[in-house]
Amino acid sequence: MTAAARAGGGSAVVAVSGRQGGRARQEAAKVSGVPLWRPVRGGNAFEITVSRLAQAIRLGLVGEGDRLPAERELAERLQVSRVTLREAIRALREAGYLESRRGRTGGTFVISPMTAAEVDKGPRRQPKGDAAELARQMGDALHDALDFRRVLEPGAAGLAATRALAAVDRQHLVACLGASRDRDPATRRVADSRLHLAIAAASGSPSLAAAVADVQLTLDGLLASIPVIAKNLDHSDRQHARVVDAILAGDAVAARATMEQHCDATAELLRGLLG
Repeated sequence: MTAAARAGGGSAVVAVSGRQGGRARQEAAKVSGVPLWRPVRGGNAFEITVSRLAQAIRLGLVGEGDRLPAERELAERLQVSRVTLREAIRALREAGYLESRRGRTGGTFVISPMTAAEVDKGPRRQPKGDAAELARQMGDALHDALDFRRVLEPGAAGLAATRALAAVDRQHLVACLGASRDRDPATRRVADSRLHLAIAAASGSPSLAAAVADVQLTLDGLLASIPVIAKNLDHSDRQHARVVDAILAGDAVAARATMEQHCDATAELLRGLLG
């Protein structure tokens, strides 16, 4: 039964604008040993690339008004395809972190989130605000929750795949999977959480399901507040489908591994965008 239709490793390099060249070059010298553009490793190339770029901006290694390295150079340093890099840049441009300019002095430049929000008040242009403040309030608890989730939810998915699920339970998983593809920001987060809770419930362990509910609640406010990135949603939908397919096929190894990749992708975005 199928659940769904298959729907650089070296120093930091900072290119700068003329207006801020002197100051930025001085700052770049201070962080020249930071392996900012280190190669992307792992199965979540898009999310990790977004995280690398977002961290560089958030940490001030590429400051407001600075230009990113040329696309070819940056793709080589990150060791990702230029398609993946373009998608990551587009996602951060839509989220209000970057701006692309044409012409001889063009390129991709860092802009402040506040400036982006003032230019365009749309919901996709208000990425930080409350989410960043909540992340600061959580402190180390955020990283602890992400680590806990990485162990917990893959285990729940793997255990669910070992169960002989009743027809009604299988149908419930498929229904939750379908609902989780909703792109309406008013309902997407709730539907996403319900799918994760349905997977945990399918494990047959009430204690495990309760723990998953707790960690989902801990992260819910942050996940609801980060920028809406279409590419990430596409990736998330595919991973959700693979997890549910593996559970229904009784493939515990695949269910566990795919859920682990999914948790890693979410953690990369949260850590990259919020710190």
